[in-house]
Amino acid sequence: MERRFTPQYPIKSNPMLDKDFYKEFHGRCLPKGMTKSVSYFTPRKSRVDMWPEVVVHGYQAFIKQHLIDGWNRDFFCRPKDEVVEEYARIIENTMGQCDRARVVKLHDLGYLPIEIYALPEGTLCPMHVPFFSITNTHPDFAWLPQALESLISAELWYPMITATVGHTYRQVVNKYYDMTCDDDVPRKFALGNFDYRGDAGSDAALKAASGWLLSFGNTATVMSIPYMEAMYHADCTKELVGRGANSTEHFVMCSNSAEDIKNNPDYEYADIDPRRERVFLKRLLTEICPNENVSCVCDSYDYWNVVENILPTLKDEILNHNGTFLVRGDSGDCAEVVTRTVFKLWEIFGGTYNSKGYKVLDPHVKALYGDSIQIETAERIYTILEDAGFAASNVSLGVGSFSMHCVIENGQFKPFTRDTFSSAIKACNATINDVEMAIYKDPKTDRDTGAGFKKSQKGCSRVFMKDGVMTYQDELTYEESLKDTLMIKVFEDGVLVEDQKLSDIRARLNNNNF
Repeated sequence: MERRFTPQYPIKSNPMLDKDFYKEFHGRCLPKGMTKSVSYFTPRKSRVDMWPEVVVHGYQAFIKQHLIDGWNRDFFCRPKDEVVEEYARIIENTMGQCDRARVVKLHDLGYLPIEIYALPEGTLCPMHVPFFSITNTHPDFAWLPQALESLISAELWYPMITATVGHTYRQVVNKYYDMTCDDDVPRKFALGNFDYRGDAGSDAALKAASGWLLSFGNTATVMSIPYMEAMYHADCTKELVGRGANSTEHFVMCSNSAEDIKNNPDYEYADIDPRRERVFLKRLLTEICPNENVSCVCDSYDYWNVVENILPTLKDEILNHNGTFLVRGDSGDCAEVVTRTVFKLWEIFGGTYNSKGYKVLDPHVKALYGDSIQIETAERIYTILEDAGFAASNVSLGVGSFSMHCVIENGQFKPFTRDTFSSAIKACNATINDVEMAIYKDPKTDRDTGAGFKKSQKGCSRVFMKDGVMTYQDELTYEESLKDTLMIKVFEDGVLVEDQKLSDIRARLNNNNF
């Protein structure tokens, strides 16, 4: 049967409306003879002490989704009268007047007259160094780069933070794997993200997973795979983009437990019987996943009863299982639970010593904890294991939504916002009546308070390495800024110039050791 669907709640997506109201007013205020403007996106100050740098990430996805698909679909490919009237209806009824002529002129041009240079994705950008420049390529549209500022800022600050979060966890993993694991043990599967349910909507979840996947290969967000394929030239049939896991949750454990109790007349005291999860665990190992890795949440009722009493009775099934059985805790003190689990699994199943002298569990078992693993918690877990002579690879850890929205540093909660890195896009150069001139802000009140981070670049900037440190030189013309700069051209006149690959971004961020 043919099915047709007509949207009942359509929301117009005219990109001329995708901005703050005051951006509309600015078009009436700019000097009449302005034909070019240049703006820079810069992380101006870190509010997280451990982060003197931010991972550049997300602008390619933004360009594809918004500057190419969005503008073409919702503006240039729609009837001119329709988009002009749609724009005018909103602006005239909220601000009183609007400039219809510039909308007509842009639509008639037929493409977005913008040029963007940026540091390659996966670059670690220090504070104060601009990583993204935007300018107009047609003299009639000098207002356009700053008109796009609200959208650019809103779309980019979060993926850059999540990429920085992932990179930080990876540095912790590298430290302890270098210390306690054989060199050929992969690090990219040490942690996985499962933040989807706690993110600020599905779009934020994709940005979080995208940033995470620059440093790790495990994710619970299925849609992140087609997202990375579309945005970063990946292919899950030919390379690791991201992978999920066979894993139970409480819905599975509790429903099976209830059914097994009902069907087992020997369970005289069903609600407290210590055997209540054994039937399903055996079926999981021998029938459901006999040849696959599988993780099982074991704290629905009594976690330590499962670990200390039930698992020993399933030793033969576990050792004959063609895969790894991951014992997952989900409550209590995560560091205590997961490390104590490792110690107990060693008692039950044994293992070997690696080339660095650390204990490695029998490959049929592993400990997993998928909740509340903050950066400092991961380090604490690995430290406890190292002190006890165990390799860090004996545990798998999960990172939830809290870690994608907040970091705990020195006992303080530091939530993530645009101001985590004081990220801002500021106009720094303009051509007015054929004269190129530097424009900049340097608030005295900012200097008086000792903050001193709001001063913008003065004129155009060249980004380069000096004594192994990334820095910049400003007070240049636009043409001068493009000579010997680390920035690359990524977008021009509606076209993506540089289509960066996930594999190259990972190699750049991880020093060719993803």
